[in-house]
Amino acid sequence: MHSLKVLARARHSLHKLGAFPHRRSFSALPHYASSDDLQDQVLVDGRANSRTAILNRPSALNSLTTTMAILSDLKGSGKAFCSGGDVVTLYHLLTEGNIGECKFFFDTLYKFVYLQGTYLKPHLAILDGVTMASGAGISLPGMFRLATDKTVFSHPEVQLGFHPDAGASFHLSRLPGYLGEYLALTGDKLNGVEMVACHLATHYSLNARLALIEERLGRLSTDDPSVIETSLSQYGDLVYPDKRSIIHKIEVIDECFSHDTVKEIIHALETEAADSCDEWCAMTLKKLREASPLSLKVTLRSTLDQCLTREYRISLRGISGEVSKDFCEGVRAWLVDKDFAPKWDPPSLEEVTKEMVDFYVSPLLSEPELQLPTASQEPSV
Repeated sequence: MHSLKVLARARHSLHKLGAFPHRRSFSALPHYASSDDLQDQVLVDGRANSRTAILNRPSALNSLTTTMAILSDLKGSGKAFCSGGDVVTLYHLLTEGNIGECKFFFDTLYKFVYLQGTYLKPHLAILDGVTMASGAGISLPGMFRLATDKTVFSHPEVQLGFHPDAGASFHLSRLPGYLGEYLALTGDKLNGVEMVACHLATHYSLNARLALIEERLGRLSTDDPSVIETSLSQYGDLVYPDKRSIIHKIEVIDECFSHDTVKEIIHALETEAADSCDEWCAMTLKKLREASPLSLKVTLRSTLDQCLTREYRISLRGISGEVSKDFCEGVRAWLVDKDFAPKWDPPSLEEVTKEMVDFYVSPLLSEPELQLPTASQEPSV
């Protein structure tokens, strides 16, 4: 089955939550402390009728720690909403042999994403700034997602020898055409306008208006979603992607990324590059060739069926190093030593076997599967 497209059995589980629209199409309408002290990593601004959770590690672009994943409004301090998990810390834990704490991080993160997606009260994520990787995972299941002129969204995990996680196989699979496959395999970025156009965000507003929006929402005495919708719309903008936007390349994306294998995708891009001399094709091929070959194949294999459970398996296999240590190597090359020359293992797509990919997505044997808190939809945390 093709990546990110197996929706039939799993769509209904989150359809009823109103987290994503039903059709895959575009739209022009929008539907600070520096301390890393554990108790300061998430700040809570309490008001009479609302609570705002503020991710508070601006020096690390609000990258997630286990404490932060144990968290209504959600926003970040500084120039980022959330840049994803703190992979540098995970890298050091793995090199020190402390895999247990890494597993606990992913267990906590995935359960929190599930709680966000099943939370009964209306909640708003303000995606002002960098919104990457699992930073997207903790925000996109929300009922309201507000993008701004400073929003930068991406899933760059394959460049680090990992895979798009924290629910990525759900929200990327709902994008128009094969845009989700493109974003997952290349790590390319979307801005706030583009997030609204493909329904990743429900609303758009200029950064300069956020204080007015928060003040307006803080004065509400009801949690009626229609009232919140009206309040957000009052400060919203009618926005359209500019002519250079990746949104306008959806036809060529569909043509190139609709194939069943990474090798076929690369061949299609090479053919398109030769025919059109489009610089975008060359840049896309460069990104694919820089990524971990194993991560590319595992990502394309991912399906939506029980997406969090499947992603949890892939994450644990990725940090275990049983098949490959690409995750540690990617973090080392891009974020620790910064030599920008990861030595992937296996080094080529041809050397990534079907058995390797099957191992990543197969049920866990030596430890428990992810146990989601399905008994209660509304968390008590």
